[in-house]
Amino acid sequence: MNTLLTNYVEIQGGHPFRGSIPADPEGNAYALQIRDASPEGVANWGALTRTSLDGYKNIVWLRPGDIVFAARGQNNYALCLDEVPVPTVCSQYFFLLRVKSPALLPGFLAWQMNRQPAQRYFAKHAEGSDQIGIRRGILEALPITVPTIEQQRRIAALDKAAHEERRALQALIRNRELQLDALAFDLLNQSIR
Repeated sequence: MNTLLTNYVEIQGGHPFRGSIPADPEGNAYALQIRDASPEGVANWGALTRTSLDGYKNIVWLRPGDIVFAARGQNNYALCLDEVPVPTVCSQYFFLLRVKSPALLPGFLAWQMNRQPAQRYFAKHAEGSDQIGIRRGILEALPITVPTIEQQRRIAALDKAAHEERRALQALIRNRELQLDALAFDLLNQSIR
């Protein structure tokens, strides 16, 4: 079934930090920023900035199943949060999406938003001169398809497996580069003797 994103999802802006996020080692919250999330579906929880949100009302904490959408810059991607290990908010450069219908799985929706049809839609509708981005209204009007829950589960599982394979292959490549560097150093040291 074809529909619009707004029919299945509540969308809100990220936490309204003014300027850079003030670091506070004793703070009560962490902030997820663009640099802490990757298009490959990974949030780097260990790199989050710890901050204090004591002066803010109506804090919207991230929770498992949320989708954060990077709305600024060249890469507009969705990241489905499987876990949120610390009290965290997303920065103002994200939109926070919460699925409001049991007929749509968050992992499937993030996959669909990261695929070519949605990415073409975002590229076509991006605005701005200094910093391009996606407005909320454009995001709400994103055309999506909602297949059966079983189809969504299969697709989301395939997507997760593809991300894990990519990470494993990248680790193998890094390991091979380290081996080659060690070999080069060893050869250099032998020729100096």
